[in-house]
Amino acid sequence: MGEILAISELGNPVLRHCANPVNNIREERIQTLIDNLIITASQANGVGIAAPQVGISDRLFIIASRPTLRYPNAPLMEPTAMINPKIINHSHEIIKDWEGCLSVPGIRGLVPRYQAIEVEYTNREGELCYQHLTNFVARIFQHELDHLNGIIFVDRVESNQDLVTEAEYQKRILDFP
Repeated sequence: MGEILAISELGNPVLRHCANPVNNIREERIQTLIDNLIITASQANGVGIAAPQVGISDRLFIIASRPTLRYPNAPLMEPTAMINPKIINHSHEIIKDWEGCLSVPGIRGLVPRYQAIEVEYTNREGELCYQHLTNFVARIFQHELDHLNGIIFVDRVESNQDLVTEAEYQKRILDFP
């Protein structure tokens, strides 16, 4: 099935490095990593997780949008492995919305992101895929892609005023939309 992996937290150098391309997708190590990332994200109530977040510098992440305690309004989708992903086009419209991160526990930030993106990635079967993503799922993709480039969401907030604790977020933002 899979193993729950330890999540690297802010300050761990692996989170600040550009991850390496995955060359052999069918390698057992990569397939096992995909399974482990899926179970790790699920157990941590995450909607996505990137390999660097578990200390592995590979250009690979999982998007697993679903309603959770952290994101009660998230759309439901099957966990999807995205290998060597990239944005090939994006909307001009940028939307600020709240993000958290498994690697930055207890903090949320208001982060500007493209509202719509066109992406390219290789799936776990080795097939090249293209998708048009919007809104929350586009936000997850951009957040996880940042991890592959050594960027953390707190780097993208426009002001320190756009950072709140998880407790304040739950109390003020979720209770008063």
